[in-house]
Amino acid sequence: MPNPKLNPFPQTSAFWSDIIQLTGSTLLIVGALLPLINPLGDAPIFLRMTPGCDEATRSMLAKRIAIYSFVMLLVSLLLGSFILVLCGLSVPVVQVAGGSVVCALGWKLLADIPKPMDGKLDPIHAKVLALGKAFSPLTLPLTVDAGVISVAIAVGATHAHTLQQALIQLFAAILGAGIIAVAILLTYRYASRVSIIFGHTGMMVLVRLSAFMMLCIGVGITWNGVKSLLAEIGIPH
Repeated sequence: MPNPKLNPFPQTSAFWSDIIQLTGSTLLIVGALLPLINPLGDAPIFLRMTPGCDEATRSMLAKRIAIYSFVMLLVSLLLGSFILVLCGLSVPVVQVAGGSVVCALGWKLLADIPKPMDGKLDPIHAKVLALGKAFSPLTLPLTVDAGVISVAIAVGATHAHTLQQALIQLFAAILGAGIIAVAILLTYRYASRVSIIFGHTGMMVLVRLSAFMMLCIGVGITWNGVKSLLAEIGIPH
């Protein structure tokens, strides 16, 4: 007589166990990184840095930024720790260097005085200028900054002990980075519609607030890196 305590469908149970693990890992990635990236907060700055661009250009630019962000997040999640070891770097060093870049961009945007001619740029010239900014600074450091990269490296630092776990981590990284990339794409793609609601004055206020928050985030990232480096050499902080 068969034992009722034995699972008659071990393969089904293993399958659902893998699905639950995959879902949990994906939600962990999205939950840890999406609030840091905060595409809604960056949307006003995205508009400010693409003056004179039409909807088609901004749509193309949003797609490129989303693709670049996806690749950067995926590489950071899967290979970040290995790349740091290979280059002899540490996460605190990345935080100090990257945080300084974020500070510089935030200060530049905060102190920037809009020029009246920005809205009269030739669409073709504006398109060329905007597409030239697709990776830097619109992807790095505006969208994916040093803080995001360091957290992605930390999240992806879990080592798999079996091939099955490695595949689950791989698929979770792809799904998580993909969800975040879609969020970036949609937010930047329709950022101009939001600007219509707030108007010119409202968007300028949002740009200044976003730039100030970016400056504060950059200072925080840099300080976290400095504290970690001081702790490594035994200096209290």
